Amino acid sequence: MPNALFDPITIADLEMPNRVVVAPMCQYTAEDGTMNDWHLVNLGQFAMGGPGLIIIEATAVEAVGRITAGCTGIYSDENEAAMLRVVNFCGSVGHSKVALQLGHAGRKASADRPWDGGKALNGPDSWITCSSSALPFDGDWHTPQELDLEGLNRIKIAFVEASKRAERMRIDAIELHAAHGYLLHQFLSPISNHRTDSYGGSFENRVRYPLEVVAAVREVWPEGKPLMVRLSATDWIPGGWDLSESTEFSKLLGKAGCDAIHVSTGGLSPKQKIAVGPGFQCEHASFIRKETKIPVIAVGMITEPTHADSLVRTGQADMVALAREFLRDPRWTWRAAKALGASSSVPPQYQRAQGFN
Repeated sequence: MPNALFDPITIADLEMPNRVVVAPMCQYTAEDGTMNDWHLVNLGQFAMGGPGLIIIEATAVEAVGRITAGCTGIYSDENEAAMLRVVNFCGSVGHSKVALQLGHAGRKASADRPWDGGKALNGPDSWITCSSSALPFDGDWHTPQELDLEGLNRIKIAFVEASKRAERMRIDAIELHAAHGYLLHQFLSPISNHRTDSYGGSFENRVRYPLEVVAAVREVWPEGKPLMVRLSATDWIPGGWDLSESTEFSKLLGKAGCDAIHVSTGGLSPKQKIAVGPGFQCEHASFIRKETKIPVIAVGMITEPTHADSLVRTGQADMVALAREFLRDPRWTWRAAKALGASSSVPPQYQRAQGFN
């Protein structure tokens, strides 16, 4: 049966050589938001493998929006120059396109790196956080400041300025992070959003600020370059953000100029109850794709080439993202191509390892 995973795809005006996506994965290794050699090697190894799209890790639009002190940012000239070096290298070794995930951690900011415990910082290295409402992520976390109109505008402008920097770096696509319990998700979910103004309460009010950010970015981001949004299709908590709201939100995103939806789940609260297994989030992506007709990226414990291919071939997803599997095997795209009888981009320096020249 012909494979579909290695068919090219065009979203907006961006053509990608296959449907394989490297999902954004935080490395917690930057200094004041600035990338270094670790990021060059980490992202560069993926580019040599030839996936259709590489999404750079969650990158904060302002310093207080970083999850940890080691998270990448794009709020300074130094940040931009260092990231440009990485982007240029990725573009020099193959045919992969590069996207940048822009985000703001909100109440989940000012945390330790995962290998240091991942808990909220409470010492001199901590910083004041903000959110849709003054509700902590968990009982032992700091209470964020509820954003006022000035704060909302400041962050929206920060997303716009970060998008301008991305365009200067010739980034191929932008992904706005509205998933995993970070700031834009904090506005969407009734669990984290208890506001009583026009940004809280009803579904229409809770989606208002994320849609304003999308619209503002769309105004400055080139029309031919994809603008994507990553969302959590469900909070996995009764009474929380769910698939039906995600579907309606996705329809509104399409009207606002969003070109693709990257469908994940969870992350808003430690109270979530998730039944994890291979492809456990794919049915959410499939449902949103069917209901909205917007291209979707499926993600979530997809490890085998035949599984990834079937998601595309059966119309459940347009592209398939892998995260941890790429950490285990940066050349996963080569392995998938061999398993499916397809071809993949291989740098000439490595072709002798592929049975070529």
